[in-house]
Amino acid sequence: MNSPLALSRPQSYYLGLALLLLVPVRLYGLTEGALPDFDSVRNWQIVQEVAAGDLRHLFRHGSPLFMLLYAPVAWLTSDYRIFLVINAMLALVAVGLLAAFIARETRLPGWQTGLLTLLMGTATFLTYGGRDFTMSAGSLLCFAALLAAYYQRFRQPSSTTLYRAAIWLMLGLSFNYKFLLTLPILAVLEWWRADGLLLQRGHWWRVGLLLAAPFVVLSAVGWLAGLRWYAWVGVYYNVLFPGAANAAGRNATLHLDLLYYLRFLLDFESWLVWVGLLGPLALLGQQWRAGHLRRGQQLLLELYLAIWGWCLLAGMSLLLKAPRGLLWAYGLWYALGLLMLARPWRGRRLPAPALALLVLLALAGNLYRLQREVYAYARPTSYPAVAAWLAAHGGGPVVSTVGLAMTPFHADTVRSIVGEEALPALAHQGYRYVLLDAYWRVTNVQQFNSLRQRPPLAAWPEPSLTSPLLFLEHSEYTGLSYQQTLHLQQQARQDTVQLRVYEISEYVQLRHDVGPGLDPARR
Repeated sequence: MNSPLALSRPQSYYLGLALLLLVPVRLYGLTEGALPDFDSVRNWQIVQEVAAGDLRHLFRHGSPLFMLLYAPVAWLTSDYRIFLVINAMLALVAVGLLAAFIARETRLPGWQTGLLTLLMGTATFLTYGGRDFTMSAGSLLCFAALLAAYYQRFRQPSSTTLYRAAIWLMLGLSFNYKFLLTLPILAVLEWWRADGLLLQRGHWWRVGLLLAAPFVVLSAVGWLAGLRWYAWVGVYYNVLFPGAANAAGRNATLHLDLLYYLRFLLDFESWLVWVGLLGPLALLGQQWRAGHLRRGQQLLLELYLAIWGWCLLAGMSLLLKAPRGLLWAYGLWYALGLLMLARPWRGRRLPAPALALLVLLALAGNLYRLQREVYAYARPTSYPAVAAWLAAHGGGPVVSTVGLAMTPFHADTVRSIVGEEALPALAHQGYRYVLLDAYWRVTNVQQFNSLRQRPPLAAWPEPSLTSPLLFLEHSEYTGLSYQQTLHLQQQARQDTVQLRVYEISEYVQLRHDVGPGLDPARR
């Protein structure tokens, strides 16, 4: 049986060359910025906790494998930039794995393999999403491997291919709870394959034990460390049935919006994505008319990929949305776009020069969008300047509004709050300064009106906090629609500075003088 990575020499050469070209694309400006969001900071902190033997937050977001994977790095360094670079390279490995699988199965010429890799590697969101410290990179890698492994099970049914796919599914579930979304898609594909392999010779219970093994083992480890035995499973329950509303007022899981992702693709991704999204429909009709769409029959690779993309789009359109909801689909649509252009239709094939020109134009468009949507906001962060100012004015613990991006730069505690009412109590605990971090705008936590209307002691710009992609990535948290989120971002862009420092005691005294029921800004 061929390995999913068994490429021809030209394919390997162009794939490797394309990945090398993508390294500076992925790393440009990365180490000059801060950790981009709350989850990235908390993951960075938890990885260090786990490295020190503290497992209290091992199951945060249902991603223990992510924490365990990076814990050894934390034994060597706590520099957040190292974690960002490693994660960015992991995301690039995922792109290479997906490109290798598609190139091998379709026998793409070497130059097309290279262009395919460059297209996927410069996709707007795949590039942006590979610049944080979350489980997206590892999740994409597990998905690419699962996609390839399950296709081998589909084409060459055997216990070996079945268990290989199950192992990648197990790793994916341990890396990201969102791998639950693959289960109904895999169930549909199993039904379509109709070979009964899963039910033969006890395969079903062995696969079940394989998938359950990490939950049993790691839950036992957590229990021995003092956690409740159901801590990991509890994450899934909280996702499905959230309790009280979050600080932005969102308390639902379902949110039907059929246009959110289509608008995102139109505004932020290449026209080639639309070829990949819609083109397979014509191929589906062609296969239907030829009588090749019956249960038990093989699926063309293009339709196999398209089914994954369509199902992910349909499923995520029912849930709360953010661009990362389609993390696994972007690469599929770019690949399908190229495959649809290269495919012969009615006996005719697009000439190689014309195909190359179209793909190069799409690639140029990708680079333009990266400059506009990613690099334009990847400027040196101002958080070190804030930390230097605080150190020069007494230092000590500091309060931050919602965000924690200040943490890697400040030697003392950074305390996140979601409302001004917490400031008086924190003042009594020794907190002297509050950083009005514009991350509150990103998360739409509108609880700092009186504070932000006072003149700050010092202020700095932080353009990364005005990025449209950052706002859209938090629409899952805010529960806002696509248009509402971008309207919020446009309001944020009108602000000239994003980081403001205030002295808490002055604010508390003003509140005391005016009265708790009045807004000091309207005194």
